[in-house]
Amino acid sequence: METEKFSYDNKIVKMFAYATILWGIVGMTVGLLIALQLVFPVLNFNFAYTTFGRIRPLHTNAVIFAFVGNGIFMGVYYSLQRLLKARMWNDTLSKINFWGWQLIIVAAALTLVLGFTTGKEYAELEWPIDIAIALIWVVFGLNMFMTIIKRRERHLYVAIWFYIATFVTVAVLHIVNSFEIPVSLFKSYSFYAGVQDALVQWWYGHNAVAFFLTTPYLGLMYYFIPKIANRPVYSYRLSIVHFWALIFLYIWAGPHHLLYTALPDWAQSLGTVFSIMLIAPSWGGMINGLLTLRGAWDRVRENPVLKFMVVAITCYGMSTFEGPMLSLKSVNAISHFTDWTIAHVHIGALGWNGLLTFGIIYFLIPKMFNTKLYSEKLANTHFWLATLGIIFYALPMYWAGLTQFGMWRQFTPEGFLAYPNFLETVTQLKPLYALRSFGGLLYLSGVFVMLYNVVKTVKAGNFVDNEAAEAPALSKDYTAHAGEGWHRWIERRPIQMLLFSLVLVSIGGLIEIVPTFLIKSNIPSIASVKPYTPLELQGRDIYIREGCNNCHSQMIRPFRFETERYGEYSKAGEFVYDHPFLWGSKRTGPDLHREGLKYPDSWHYNHMLDPESMSAGTIMPAYSWLHTSELDTSNTAAKINAMRTIGVPYPEGYDKIANADLVYQEQQIVKNLEKDKIQALPNTEIIALIAYLQRLGTDIKADKAQAQK
Repeated sequence: METEKFSYDNKIVKMFAYATILWGIVGMTVGLLIALQLVFPVLNFNFAYTTFGRIRPLHTNAVIFAFVGNGIFMGVYYSLQRLLKARMWNDTLSKINFWGWQLIIVAAALTLVLGFTTGKEYAELEWPIDIAIALIWVVFGLNMFMTIIKRRERHLYVAIWFYIATFVTVAVLHIVNSFEIPVSLFKSYSFYAGVQDALVQWWYGHNAVAFFLTTPYLGLMYYFIPKIANRPVYSYRLSIVHFWALIFLYIWAGPHHLLYTALPDWAQSLGTVFSIMLIAPSWGGMINGLLTLRGAWDRVRENPVLKFMVVAITCYGMSTFEGPMLSLKSVNAISHFTDWTIAHVHIGALGWNGLLTFGIIYFLIPKMFNTKLYSEKLANTHFWLATLGIIFYALPMYWAGLTQFGMWRQFTPEGFLAYPNFLETVTQLKPLYALRSFGGLLYLSGVFVMLYNVVKTVKAGNFVDNEAAEAPALSKDYTAHAGEGWHRWIERRPIQMLLFSLVLVSIGGLIEIVPTFLIKSNIPSIASVKPYTPLELQGRDIYIREGCNNCHSQMIRPFRFETERYGEYSKAGEFVYDHPFLWGSKRTGPDLHREGLKYPDSWHYNHMLDPESMSAGTIMPAYSWLHTSELDTSNTAAKINAMRTIGVPYPEGYDKIANADLVYQEQQIVKNLEKDKIQALPNTEIIALIAYLQRLGTDIKADKAQAQK
């Protein structure tokens, strides 16, 4: 058969590789800063745009969507062309994918720092950026599928199965979780509320880990490990089981983030069951990757690229064993809201995603520049800095998590909390936070070593932007071989593979999410729960803007040590007007769900102005600008109308008098402050925030008072 000559587009791969390195440095530098802020609060700089609450989501988004996101595109654009023996379908679409993604990253960085956020973890970006993400993702998918259709290889290799599942599932997750009602260009409210919002968010949040941080990287593993080791994948059959079992089971596991919360028990149990089952396909993939290197361990000892990949796969195995264990209720009771979870996610992010990305970069750059890596010694140095960095990061966080749980639950022989002041646990952890920062510094130092190594390699080589290749055209005539299984059939049909993947990943989500919307008994109503007043609504938006939910939960679990510390456990019906929900996932500070009326208004005023004056030794930053910043009430009517659109029962026409009610409540708080000799400026943001904090958890108190009457 006559061969066709064509070329691979290396230029787009190089662009994504450079972006991966750049955003990796940015994201990890911000991560180091927020780690240090928990040891030295002065590093918040008493400046609105550099507080922990604002830049923590900048760190997570930069690492996930900028560093790992560009790493995905880098690896997919390189491997896809070679697996299909075809250049990308459209170079212009490739460039739109690249520049569109970089603009999204810049827009995300600017808006998050400026306080424009939805408040939903890993989905903080506001609606215009959400739309842009969807459009660029479609551009990527179109380019990928058209390349698959014009391929010169009949059967799709296992890596491409994972790329297809990634594309379709991330699209579904992003679109469903991003339903929101715009108030303005940079403000929206989640379409869902309370328990429903929590379930949808963690269906998205867990599966963002599954289908953005895991499945595409498994595809890259299946391509690069055999390629670099020059050995076939250990087991084709195991790869089939791994793929289909993983994408079916993973989508059910989201509720394990919400154990012991107000989520219905049946949904929690489903999340736990499927999380446990995930061990099998996850470890099947790990074993398939590691056993591909059987007989090549001498090369692993000599080749720094393979070292990165072996440890990356090992970290994947550790994370995918630990995740199901953390979904057991008995273990989750210990780990949830503590730094144990922080250790867990960073084993995956720094180990699995980070090390595999570094290995791919060390492999690709010399290939594309037609030269040798400048220094294998420096690459080995980077490997050890990264590995030690992970150890110094994770071990202190595991210890911190166990310390937190131990102190939170400890009672005296007389039956009182041994550490009633939450701050006692915080000060105990500072040395561990310092060790964590040292680990982060080691890891980041390794990235700079890689940067130097890459720059020197690039300077020594000659870039091949259009790499020449040839292959026979794909014949239209094909006769199935005797005994060919069903999977060989679907490997020839990318559209059917996409549809089968879509069906499998939709089943779990539909079964878990739909009943919480349709069956009212899942969220029992509480008569005393009323919508937020206009001032409280404005204060809640300030709370979200400043990222307070990054450190404070609003979900009291039904444990004695929590109800003794915080008050009555949280009920599902209390959150029906919360758009979005703010249950939190980490307690750096105490839970705030019963904060309302616990302290006078003056305490909150002084606490936000100078936290140290009210809580000696605290690591909370000051929010002094709230005391002078004028509250913007021009959007109150728009906010009320948006809330009415999504079902909050404000009376018709209330938007026209909402600001009058706001001013009245504001005056009451100012008068309360005057009683404590505080001359607060009227119409300032601190007044609105106090109104919101004093409302938290008081509805259920009103319900009890009404019952007693």
